Amino acid sequence: MPDHRLPPNELNEFETRYRDGLFDTLNFWFPRAADEEHGGYLLFRDRDGSLFDTDKGIWQTGRTSWMLSMMYLTVERRPEWLAWAKLGIDFLRKHGFDSDGRMFFHVTQDGRPIRKRRYYFSETFASIAFAAYAKAAGDEQAAEEARDLLGKVINYASVPGLLPAKFTDTRPMRGLVGPMINIATAQAVRETIGDPRADALIDRCITEIANDFLKPELGAVLEAVAPDGSFVDHADGRLLSPGHSIEGAWFILHEAKHRRDPALVKLGCQMLDLMWAWGWDTEYGGITYFRDVKNRPVQEYWHDMKFWWPHNEAIIATLLAYQLTGDEKYARWHRDVSDWAHAKFHDPEHGEWYGYLHRDGRISTTTKGNLWKGFFHLPRMQWYCWRLIQEMQHQP
Repeated sequence: MPDHRLPPNELNEFETRYRDGLFDTLNFWFPRAADEEHGGYLLFRDRDGSLFDTDKGIWQTGRTSWMLSMMYLTVERRPEWLAWAKLGIDFLRKHGFDSDGRMFFHVTQDGRPIRKRRYYFSETFASIAFAAYAKAAGDEQAAEEARDLLGKVINYASVPGLLPAKFTDTRPMRGLVGPMINIATAQAVRETIGDPRADALIDRCITEIANDFLKPELGAVLEAVAPDGSFVDHADGRLLSPGHSIEGAWFILHEAKHRRDPALVKLGCQMLDLMWAWGWDTEYGGITYFRDVKNRPVQEYWHDMKFWWPHNEAIIATLLAYQLTGDEKYARWHRDVSDWAHAKFHDPEHGEWYGYLHRDGRISTTTKGNLWKGFFHLPRMQWYCWRLIQEMQHQP
């Protein structure tokens, strides 16, 4: 690792921001989100934490349980954190799976199914939840469930036709999100219970991203490409998601750190550099949601809004890139995105972050929890960056 440091006073300020922020976020959600009657979590929350819907998302159930287990393993072994993690595990076991073995996406408070999507991301988030809980609780059944789910993820990602296609044969495409989430899933399972298949899955997905989605000739990382990896010059093919690409960049940088691989550092930083240029709003600040690689109009009407999660991912990516390279531009970008996001998204009165802002930083809705937002992106960022800062403080 490069011999460098942010000034000690600035490191201390960031450590306080992320450490205290993590507990601020935790205290917004718990214990109020724990559904002691039916299991799982009640996450549809308004600004003050009041509940505005009792439905449950399977993605968020797995994500929340994972986060609680990881905090139990790495922050403090508080029994209530493990008990709350178990609420999610038990709910997934009882209500997460359809009779065909696939998982639901959206259920009622008591677990009756509402919706099942063609994607396999319920399985990815359940896999990491079972893996983290298995390590935290010493639950071998959960470890087996995690490995079984990882096997399903590998099959869904590699065997054509197992899941319904998003596109017809007229203009088929494949997305960045699949290989990106597969990397993070394999990393999370490997780092808790271990799995001999993890490294091969990570290798394959990094190669796919580097060869097919990273387009230096276009100066961007594409959100979707043709089956052969070529550029599709239509609205869907021109779409850029800086948040997704920057998230994928830090997953690759995380792998670079794990392997001590300078080639992966270069790849992750290349992706971050390209998509920071597309994402950072030089007029208002913050990360723009969508762009068009040819600067044509974007059809998604929320394209210029500021969502919470791309900022969480950019905060991690810039800090990790700085730790691995010592390049001062990443420290500068980290200050910029962290300061902007904490000033605009954080609610000092009730805690947590608003999820959705207009381009100029005005609040669009007071929602703090729904099917997409819960106890995951924000606390993961706070937890991960707190740990990074601690490492940097102790670097010789």
